[in-house]
Amino acid sequence: MLRRRTAAIALLLTASALVAPGQAFAQSATREAALASRLEKLEAEIQALRSDLAAARGELAQTTAVAQKAAAKADAPPAQAAAQPATAPADGFRSGATTIKLGGYLKLVASNSRFSDGEVATNSLGRDFYLPQAIPTAGGPASRVQDFSAKQARFWLNLSTDVAGHSLKGYVETDFQTSPGTQGSQRTTNGYNLALRRAWLQVDKFTFGQDWSTFQYTGALPESTDYVGVTEGTVFVRQPLIRYSAPLGGGMTLHVSAENAESGTATLGLPTLIENGDDSLPDFAARLTWAGSFGELSLAGLARQVRVANGAASDSSFGWAASAAGKIYLAGDKSSDVRFMATYGSNAGRYIGLNFAPDAIYVPASGTLADVREFAAFAAVRIGLTPQIRLNLMGSYQGVDYDAALAPAALAGFNDQAWSAAANLFWSPVKNVDLGIEYRHGERRVVGGAQGKLDRLELAAKYGF
Repeated sequence: MLRRRTAAIALLLTASALVAPGQAFAQSATREAALASRLEKLEAEIQALRSDLAAARGELAQTTAVAQKAAAKADAPPAQAAAQPATAPADGFRSGATTIKLGGYLKLVASNSRFSDGEVATNSLGRDFYLPQAIPTAGGPASRVQDFSAKQARFWLNLSTDVAGHSLKGYVETDFQTSPGTQGSQRTTNGYNLALRRAWLQVDKFTFGQDWSTFQYTGALPESTDYVGVTEGTVFVRQPLIRYSAPLGGGMTLHVSAENAESGTATLGLPTLIENGDDSLPDFAARLTWAGSFGELSLAGLARQVRVANGAASDSSFGWAASAAGKIYLAGDKSSDVRFMATYGSNAGRYIGLNFAPDAIYVPASGTLADVREFAAFAAVRIGLTPQIRLNLMGSYQGVDYDAALAPAALAGFNDQAWSAAANLFWSPVKNVDLGIEYRHGERRVVGGAQGKLDRLELAAKYGF
């Protein structure tokens, strides 16, 4: 700006040199002062215009931002705008504020079974999976049967919602294996009823609904082509419950619960189990678990009332059981491990081995319940041969003791013991696909001494999703 002012003054001085020298020198100072004043005024006006322009641009930008924000808010539904997360869930999908995940597997099982002492009815559970109490001991002719089934196909729905700082979760799981009836036959449609396995809601540390019993530790179950695998040696119950889970630190968690009560008793001389529906108190269970770098351990306890009411005659008996289970890793990548469970109890038959032994025995002559004690155990080893191939070896056992005051002849048809051993090989050629082959030998003996054997070769193909 100073350069322009100097140049203008020089130009005026040059022009004034053309007039008379006296007049030029007289007017020079006056003109220079007037010109400088006018230039300063022009500069001030230009600066003011620049300030006004900058202010106008700022106001325009602010107005545009507000308008865009208002338009975006108007385009989005108010309820969804408040519920949408900053990022989409890693898997599953959202409905409002709830994340929903679908999962399960499709599974085909093909088995060829030989029963040493009789036949097992078609479409029965003993044909679908290993059930030791279904092994015939009647001394009939041996039978060999072939079965194909997709009943074990399983589906589940996982729900999760954050509500006012609380974690709300839900879970529903179904399959076709445990349905009590059929909708078709093996000759035509092979249609089977959908059955409820688990259905619960969880609010923070509380669980309400149907789930695995707190007395059971599912983490110890070995991999098998079978529905259960180590049936006679494991705790195995799903039922409605109310459970509280408290982390204790150091990898330890305590679970305590009140669970659905149901007594499965038998009448002396008749080994058939009866669901009485006479229970007046819930079953109580507690389990302490620990998880660390080398494995997992569980210690569980059960306390319950077994009750029967037959008209004027009624009786109840105390039932209890304790169970220890775990999984010990044999490799740093957890591809190989040892799994085990040992359970002992009195009047707790329905929790062990799918009710291989009755909860208690009703004695009509006295109108009382006689105690039944059980010991059950299994052990399994899993060996990862390659990242895609693993070998599983397992053995399982249960023995039953009845009240010594009961006549042996009246107990002749009651289960005394069962055991089984199995080996399988699984191959996962691609992710989520498992192909397995398994051989199993099982034996059952009743108190009267009769026994039966089962030999089964089984193939399975499963796609998990």
